[in-house]
This record gives sequence, C-alpha cells and structure tokens, in this order.
Amino acid sequence: MTKLWGGRFVKGTDRAVEEFTSSISFDSRLYKQDIAGSIAHARMLAKCGIIAGNEAEIIIAGLQGILADIEAGNFSFEIALEDIHMNIEKRLTDRIGPTGGKLHTARSRNDQVALDTHLYLKQEIISIGQLLCDLAAAVLEVAEKHQDTIMPGYTHLQRAQPILFAHHMLAYLFMLLRDFSRLTGVWERTDIMPLGAGALAGTTFPIDRHFVAEQLKFGAIYDNSIDAVSDRDYILEFLSFASILMLHLSRLSEEIILWSSAEFSFIELDDAHCTGSSIMPQKKNPDVAELVRGKTGRIFGHLMALLTVAKGLPLAYNKDLQEDKEGLFDTIDTLKFSLSVYAAMLRGMKVNAPRLLEAARQDFANATDMADYLVKKGLPFRQAHEVVGISVRHCIEAGKKLTDLSLAEFKHFSPLFETDILEAIKVETCVNARNSYGGTSPEQVRQAIGRGRNILSKQLSRLDTYRENNI
Repeated sequence: MTKLWGGRFVKGTDRAVEEFTSSISFDSRLYKQDIAGSIAHARMLAKCGIIAGNEAEIIIAGLQGILADIEAGNFSFEIALEDIHMNIEKRLTDRIGPTGGKLHTARSRNDQVALDTHLYLKQEIISIGQLLCDLAAAVLEVAEKHQDTIMPGYTHLQRAQPILFAHHMLAYLFMLLRDFSRLTGVWERTDIMPLGAGALAGTTFPIDRHFVAEQLKFGAIYDNSIDAVSDRDYILEFLSFASILMLHLSRLSEEIILWSSAEFSFIELDDAHCTGSSIMPQKKNPDVAELVRGKTGRIFGHLMALLTVAKGLPLAYNKDLQEDKEGLFDTIDTLKFSLSVYAAMLRGMKVNAPRLLEAARQDFANATDMADYLVKKGLPFRQAHEVVGISVRHCIEAGKKLTDLSLAEFKHFSPLFETDILEAIKVETCVNARNSYGGTSPEQVRQAIGRGRNILSKQLSRLDTYRENNI
C-alpha cells in the first residue's frame, strides 16, 4: 500500500516494521475525537479562506459518514495505515476524492494526535470523576450507618485507641475527596488545545486556533508550538492521580481483606463480590479487594513507564511518545472497573458491630485515657504514662483488663485514682471524650459527615461544569 507520506521513499516499509510502528491496534479508540477534531479543523480552514466553503462541507459530510461506518462496525482498520489518523484520512479520500487530501492542510499528525488525546482524556475525566464521587458516596453511606459502632483503632496493626467505625471510614472518604481535587488539576492541564502547532513550529497558513478551541470547547490554547506537540505532562498527572487513588483503594482493600478473615470477623462481604475455592468448599475469598490491591501495582507501572519514556527526550515530537497511550488506556479501563465494583462491594458489606465493640474492649485500648485521667488530676503526662504502663504490665501478668481492677488496685498505682476512673476508661467514654476538631467523638463524626457531604455536592457540581465544557 502506498503511504500517504511515501513521496520521499523509494522502497516500501518492511512488514515487520509496519507492525512494530503501527498504533492502530490501540489508538482506534480515538476515532470519535479524531473525527471531531478534523471537523473543527475543516470548518476553520473554510472560515479562514484556506479551503472553499463547499469543500469543507464535502469533507465534513465524508467524516460524518465514516463515523457512522465505524459505529456500525462497517470499518476495517488497516495496520499498513499505521494509526487512526491515516486510516480515517485514507477512507475519506477514497470516499470523496482529492478534496479529502485538503483536510491535512496546516496540521501534522503530531498536533493531531495530541488533540485527540486531550479530547479523549477530558471525556474520561468526567466518567472517572463520576465513578469516584459514587464511591465516595458509598463510603459516606457506610459511615452514616455506623456512627454509633465502636471499634479498635490501630497503629502498627496493634490495637491502639477505641474509635467509631464511621470515623475510620471517613478517613477514606477524605482521601477520595482529595483524589477528586487532584483530578480537577488534571482537567485544567488537559483542557488546553494543541492543534495548530503543526509538526512543531506552527504553520504558514493564516489559521484561527481560537476558533478551533471554541468549536471543541477548550478553555485554553498552548502558547508554544513545540510544547504543544511534546507535552505529556497532563497524562503523567493523570497517571499520578490514578496511582494515588489506587494506593488509597489498596490500603482499604488490605483492611477489608483482614477484617473479613475469621481472625478479625469485623465484616462480611456479600456473596456477589466474593468467589470460592476449587478445592476447599468452605472458602469465601475477597477477590474484588485482592484484585484492586493487585492492580494498583499495574497502574504504578504505567506511571513509571511514561516517566521513563519522557525523561530523556529532546524537543519536540519523538516516536517514543507513542508509548503514552497503551498505559493511559489501560489505566483508564482499570480505574473505571475498580471504582465501579468497589462502590458496589462497600454497599453490600455487612459490619459486625458486636464483634467490633468486643475487640475494642479487649487489650488496653483505653490506656491513654487512663493516663489523661491522671493528667487532669494534676500529674505530669510523663509520670502518668509510667503509672499506666506499670498498671498494664500488672494486668498482663494477672490476666486482667484495666476495667477489671478494683479501686484499691488503682490506688496502689496512684492515690489520684477515684471511683470515677472506671467510668473514665469505658470505651464509650473514651470515644465520646475525643471531641477535638477531626476527632472520633460522635459530635465530631456528625460534623465530618456534613462537611464530606457538602464537599461531595460541590464536586458533583464541578462535573456538571465539565460536561458543559466538553464536546
């Protein structure tokens, strides 16, 4: 097949090279964006008098016909045509004749592919933002349902202090809300139009880039043509956002996996989100959480791969940049799937409140409150810390909990203890007392739920704005 760029060559491309350099196997998903960009470009060429108005109409009709063919499954993508741009341009010229060859006036595949990727990512940001908000809403629902459920909080995976289950879940809510905030930054850097940069230096034709940006609903235009075709920062930012989001999901996955084990028995996942064993009939495996945890490494890899690709590239465009898409596309697909199944899994999760309370009452999660009690009686904290440490050691040796000690035993450790100590170290009291901003008390948790709901509402409104500014 004669290449559209083949005039300078006297020898055809080796078949193995064609297959190696072709991107159509993965960039065919950009067909809508490629056609939309070409339609806007054709309109601009006519507006600026670079092609005739009737020629633009013929080109646009041809492109719309190709779009219909692709969506009807009547379009065969060819490796020899390398990429989505050449496949569409070749079909266009086959359909409308030489006029189709005028479409590529004042542009290059370098700025064309950059445009397609910007348009595509803008659309996917909206889809992912919606899924992220739905997951945040699912976490919020769990927190609202368990505002009175007490559990042990952990540090070093050791029981530390009693907290509300809602408080623990709200930690993930605010992580997810920050993730959305990062996604808004990705949108800002994606909402910049590169078309008109040409191969790297702009064009000699009197084009109107602002008109194209308006047609395609871009909020800004690249100020430098070299930057426009070589920039992949917005993809790196998206992959970074995705990596941090998946890191958060992976941490929650680890806890869900632990909590659903017999050793913890804090939660039970719905059968719909688990699988069994081919050999052990009793098994109920938390596969969704495990796969999300596993796929996190995959997304980290895509970020590191593109950072490595881009780190040594001279300006402007290099074929290496073709490597930006497969990792981006896989990250988008993986993220959308993970977010959707995760929200459903959380909504189907059952929380074992009695078991959580029992675990909070075991061991010495109330030891800090016992020390705080002495501090409020006038003892310096370091001395109070030592008194409680000695008390805990005594309980370990005697096989007791702190709440099992008699008043006489308490006074043996410090004369400052009074009859109210037992009330002070109840787990309910410990939770209620932590009423500092952002703490685990019921009042603080209620306020945090309200703040989270308010932020989530604003984020959903932002998504509506993005939809208005997207083709």
